[in-house]
Amino acid sequence: MAFITGITKGGSTWTPTFVEGIDHDKCIGCGRCYKACSRKVLAPLDIEDEENYSTRMVMEVVAEDNCIGCAACGVACPKKCFSFAPMAA
Repeated sequence: MAFITGITKGGSTWTPTFVEGIDHDKCIGCGRCYKACSRKVLAPLDIEDEENYSTRMVMEVVAEDNCIGCAACGVACPKKCFSFAPMAA
């Protein structure tokens, strides 16, 4: 299977990996990924924590079509919550 590839400034081939999802069980809602993404792919989401009878914030993929495959969100994430995959050409 062939994947979409790009070329770096130095002429090397590069295969972007696009955000597939976020593990809400790992996410601490710190917002580092949100700040790292320049394409507005992510947004905060409040979820009910039924065990503690409270609400907590996590990040959610809201505009996956805006993702350019840079993986900056995953690099910024201290809990490694993101999953990525290349896209077929």
